Amino acid sequence: MSLQLHLGQNGPLSGKGWATQLLEKVAALRVHFSLWRRKMQVSAAILFTLVATVARAEWKIISAQSEISSEAGLEHRHLLFENSETDDRASIDLALFSGKSFTLRVIDQPAEPRLDLAETMRREKCPAGVNGGYFDPDYAPIGLLIVDGKVFSPLQRARLLGGVLMASSRGVQIVRAGEYSRRPNPHAAIQCGPFLVDLGQRVRGLEATREARRTFAAIDRDGRAGLGFCSEISLAQLSAILAGGVSDFKIDRALNLDGGSSSACWFARKDGSAFSIPEQKTVRDFVAVVAR
Repeated sequence: MSLQLHLGQNGPLSGKGWATQLLEKVAALRVHFSLWRRKMQVSAAILFTLVATVARAEWKIISAQSEISSEAGLEHRHLLFENSETDDRASIDLALFSGKSFTLRVIDQPAEPRLDLAETMRREKCPAGVNGGYFDPDYAPIGLLIVDGKVFSPLQRARLLGGVLMASSRGVQIVRAGEYSRRPNPHAAIQCGPFLVDLGQRVRGLEATREARRTFAAIDRDGRAGLGFCSEISLAQLSAILAGGVSDFKIDRALNLDGGSSSACWFARKDGSAFSIPEQKTVRDFVAVVAR
């Protein structure tokens, strides 16, 4: 009689020493399993270290300039950031203001002629502004658009359109599309996305490879808000920068606006000149800072 147990051996276990051989094989398997488990633990530890290293990679402000507008309480900041791990750099221009003194106005261009941001800001006597939301090839707005209290385009349910920038008697707010309500009766609103910062934290899973010019809106928990323009970086990089705060402006929520060739910003200086980065194509609408 012979007993055959296939435990990785080439031949059967047989004879009166089969029990001893079986115990030796089981012991060998335990050692093999123990080594395999230890390798897996080491691999997991290495992976965790790599992830932790990436997570610790921080964007630091290495240069900052500030100038004031002719409108008291409105400030333009030009900041240069550097990533401590990759040596990548990015610049941000931010029009920063208090919601107690200023609000937002959406300036729409439903038909020709469509002006550029700089000319529109001068014509409307707005001290600062950026380009607004998404639009299709026929310049129809994509997502919610409210101008002077009138709805020109309804709220849409789409992953890209995850948030709403709005201004009402309650101040400037950024809400998720699912949180939006007409109850505050906003006089201005634009639906856009994706969210870049939520409750002070960077948003995970954002696109990390495609670099482009970016425009965004941001708010803190103290009633301040900002409209910003960023040099060519990915959405994931911009999220990491903004979540770290822009100097003393600790961002609670930030929303991406239309970017790429649509991105533009404009700021009227106190001396009458202007800081301007023009858009590279005509856009449907603008978001402007105006006194309350």
